[in-house]
Amino acid sequence: MMNDSPLRTPRPFQERASTAPVWTRASLTALFELPFNDLLWRAQSVHRAHFDPNGVQLSTLLSIKTGGCPEDCGYCPQSAHHSTDLARQSLLTTEEVLDAAQRAKSAGATRFCMGAAWRSPKEHDLDQVIHMVRAVRDLGLETCATLGMLSPSQAERLKEAGLEYYNHNLDSDREFYGDIIKTRQFQDRLDTLQAVRSAGMKVCCGGIVGMGETRSHRAGLIHELTQLEPAPESVPINLLVQVQGTPLYGTEALDPLEFVRTIACARIALPHSRVRLSAGREGLSDELQALCFLAGANSIFYGERLLTTDNQDMQRDRRLFERLGLHPE
Repeated sequence: MMNDSPLRTPRPFQERASTAPVWTRASLTALFELPFNDLLWRAQSVHRAHFDPNGVQLSTLLSIKTGGCPEDCGYCPQSAHHSTDLARQSLLTTEEVLDAAQRAKSAGATRFCMGAAWRSPKEHDLDQVIHMVRAVRDLGLETCATLGMLSPSQAERLKEAGLEYYNHNLDSDREFYGDIIKTRQFQDRLDTLQAVRSAGMKVCCGGIVGMGETRSHRAGLIHELTQLEPAPESVPINLLVQVQGTPLYGTEALDPLEFVRTIACARIALPHSRVRLSAGREGLSDELQALCFLAGANSIFYGERLLTTDNQDMQRDRRLFERLGLHPE
């Protein structure tokens, strides 16, 4: 645990005998409310204690099956419940996925994530995904997938195939969850995460901000993440990308500095996790991204597409890294 700032900002948490912080929702809300400079100082101090302060891990995300999802997530253009302009796409072939993975590796990505718009995969679909996982693994890339809810046996099959990471976001805290999703329960997400951990895979788990939630809800999301044992290895923080036709289209935009505060609080509360700038990064200025890196973000999705929404151009990323003195890990 890092010392307080020279301003002697009070620590908004209780402590175990080991000095590791015991985070509560109230203490995380207090963390959010620190003066901005003090919060970033704390976050940067924690970050430097555990990571290369100028290193950023690069991941690429590919939609391997798009649209037609039976879930009703209010933010998602892939939901069959919403009328958007998204064109449905059936499951890609292994050859198509392998070609995209090779391009990602050539561009500098070290992790390749495959996402499919399913509530949960059917067994014959899982058979095809397993072929993809093995092919991507053989390229020397870290493998990651997000396929919806998994049973324990499905998680074990993916682990046996060589899948290293499974992404399954909590999206929000439990209080706000029912306002954005009705077709599954918060506990369903926790059950899938437990199946993934029990199978021996690493966890990529975060949430989405800017959906109309309060600061207390954002603190609640981070609190939920701290309760996972062990903590997720990767924590993607997504900024809502508003898509016309989804229920959350037209939601009041989140204050950009509140987004930075969320990154900083995630870094402090989850000191050993990679905090990833994910969806919504395309709309962030270089200056705002610089603040996010200062706040402890050390992973990005790298590539011009995130499932169904635009991502920041690779050349812009390279220029920004050069300006900031950052380097890919």
